[in-house]
Amino acid sequence: MEQKKVSPSRAKKEKIVAKLSEKAKLAKGFVFTNYQGLSHVQLEKLKKALKPLNAELAITKNTLLLRSLEGSEFKTQISELQGPTATLFMYEDIVTPLKALAKTIKELTLPTIKLAIIEDKILTSDDVIKISALPSREILVAQFIGMMKLPIYKLQRTLSWNMQKFVMTLKAIETKKA
Repeated sequence: MEQKKVSPSRAKKEKIVAKLSEKAKLAKGFVFTNYQGLSHVQLEKLKKALKPLNAELAITKNTLLLRSLEGSEFKTQISELQGPTATLFMYEDIVTPLKALAKTIKELTLPTIKLAIIEDKILTSDDVIKISALPSREILVAQFIGMMKLPIYKLQRTLSWNMQKFVMTLKAIETKKA
């Protein structure tokens, strides 16, 4: 049997689809944006800002993106994507990369968010901006721990105040008798 030869461009596209599929499996969320109007330098700056946040911005053709998400329940919504699309893959924390994206949008008014898929829910541009306004996970944990400690601290303070008040009363009586 003779094997068919695969053209170099097709092999390249298959590699891209395989890489995107792998990224999609690892990601906790995706944001699809229209990056048209951003310069190469601005795109690279955004990519560098996202890298330490365990997120990645990938620019691919929509057809390759659709192929990489084959079998996904969201493929019908994604198939409606038009124009140039950059995909933000978020691997761990979702809020911090969205903050970086929102900061870029605020500074440059670009890119525009088409839609997002976060924890198996489809979100609009407004939803993404609202999520980006949330405090980071570390801040939320610190606030939670502070709220948990507050009643204990207040109880300790109340109990010690009664003791302090008693001691101060005894001291006043002692100084009055002397």
